Amino acid sequence: MARPIKRLFVEKLHKGFSFLAPTTMVPDDVKEGHFVVFAVKGEETERFVIELCLLTSPEFLRLLEEAEEEFGFKQKGALTIPCRPQELHRIILQGRCEIFTSAGAGMGFM
Repeated sequence: MARPIKRLFVEKLHKGFSFLAPTTMVPDDVKEGHFVVFAVKGEETERFVIELCLLTSPEFLRLLEEAEEEFGFKQKGALTIPCRPQELHRIILQGRCEIFTSAGAGMGFM
């Protein structure tokens, strides 16, 4: 079941960027091989710029399934993940991916 979710997510990323014209600006903190998600739970919201390598994490794929159930994949722009920012931090660090938060501070590789 995780494979179809991953494929849908990657297709959404491709479709989301396919319309970009040369004049469209991508934020400086979104480097090649990265994508943006928002972790949202209640009043807690944080923006993350994370590596595509996270798409192999079973825990992140579980969050994508929850996002699909709650919001669908018809969202425009960055993907919203229904979890506390601290939970996404933990998943990213366990996945040994590079992380950048809305504060702009890279936490490096763990």
